[in-house]
Amino acid sequence: MRKSELRLVAAFRREVYDWRLWLERTVVVSAAVVAGLTVVGFTWLCEWTLSLFHRLEGAHAWSPLLWTPLCLATVVWLTRRYVPRIAGSGIPQVMAALDPACSADQRSGFVSMKLTLAKIPLTALGLLGGLSLGREGPSVQIAAGVMHAARRWLPARSSVTPQGLLLAGGAAGIAAAFNTPLAGVMFAIEELSRSPEQRNSGIVVAAIVLAGLVAVSIDGNGTYFGVIHVGTIDTSLLWPGLLTALASGAAGGLFARLVIASLSGKSRDVFTRWRHARPVVFAAGCGLALALIGLVNQGSTFGSGYGYTRTMLDGRAVAPPEFALFKFIATWITTWSGAPAGIFAPSLSIGAAIGNDIGLLTHHAPVVLMALGMAGFLAAATQAPLTAFIIVMEMVDGHAMVLSLMASAYIASGVARMLSKPLYPSLALQYLAQLPPAQTPQTPQTPRPPPPAAPADPPPADPPFLPPDISPPRS
Repeated sequence: MRKSELRLVAAFRREVYDWRLWLERTVVVSAAVVAGLTVVGFTWLCEWTLSLFHRLEGAHAWSPLLWTPLCLATVVWLTRRYVPRIAGSGIPQVMAALDPACSADQRSGFVSMKLTLAKIPLTALGLLGGLSLGREGPSVQIAAGVMHAARRWLPARSSVTPQGLLLAGGAAGIAAAFNTPLAGVMFAIEELSRSPEQRNSGIVVAAIVLAGLVAVSIDGNGTYFGVIHVGTIDTSLLWPGLLTALASGAAGGLFARLVIASLSGKSRDVFTRWRHARPVVFAAGCGLALALIGLVNQGSTFGSGYGYTRTMLDGRAVAPPEFALFKFIATWITTWSGAPAGIFAPSLSIGAAIGNDIGLLTHHAPVVLMALGMAGFLAAATQAPLTAFIIVMEMVDGHAMVLSLMASAYIASGVARMLSKPLYPSLALQYLAQLPPAQTPQTPQTPRPPPPAAPADPPPADPPFLPPDISPPRS
């Protein structure tokens, strides 16, 4: 047998007969299924709580003035009191846990089953209060916590690292939240991964796809915002499409800049000082502002924006020109309040509204421009153009807009880079900066023997013997 054939047989036997590999695969696959089911259950809970809020708002139009501040203050109090690391999206926490500077003990402070079990009800409670938040970012931290908990069942010297489990869990959260396994894989490559080894792990990719397939098998092969029917696309949409990409990129870059500046706490304005001194009261004030914005807009800014945006895409509603601005402000205030809140769904809603406004301004097909705005604003806010492009592409009927969506995502992302640093890496650095400095273990110092004493100075030597001067006698 040749050496190449021998190596092939050895590799085959190792893949088939090594029980450690089969245990490793079983653990990862089972954890991926549990993560997908967890995200599906989380999705149902969020949709149910948001529907309860809309029922309350429909029955008593002024109830959000009391209910929204109360819910937001309660969420922020519980978060700061018991689980401060679940505030915000959840994606920066997973990125911080994946950072090489984060030790194993510190990693559990960002991602764990405890945080998963806390983030699910508190995010749902935020939607029960009508906050402008999405469930997709929280799904990343939730699924990552499930996958990270599976590390204890892996065999010793497993090829799947804790970082690989976190990567698979975070991307599985996106795949299950949007019913798009491809978007989950791309999100892992574009946002979460930090080394080629993580990107090329077949079992990690399989876990991401499996979690997405679990969501698809339960919820059906339907996209998050429905199907966008775009019709015929011609060159007349070139300039309106370019304007949509530029506008959504500028708006997304400004949004990322505002969020980074607000959450850094370095500003000395009165609101930042209020947030530091009285965070729960500040959250109640944010809730009151959200309630007022929602009442002014007939309730369209409450919640994730999913239902209202879907009616716009279906042609059953036309958003007023100011909706994009008010949804922008409501999403920023929700994030600034300190509640667990994602931005994916609100970003898609804001982008669709920007496209709708440009369509009304230029008298062109608003549905096409709404799709371009969705890809553009999401790419600009998250600095993840490929993920944004794939998420929106899955919604479009047919392949007529593939290149247009990709161009819009990359143009908007390029504009946003000129206005702001990348959102999630910047927030992850803020979390890492809060960690105590790593302490290197100090080995006990053995006492050194004292240096040998210097020898005493030798006594002075006798002068050398000199023969007497013998001179010839004088005559």
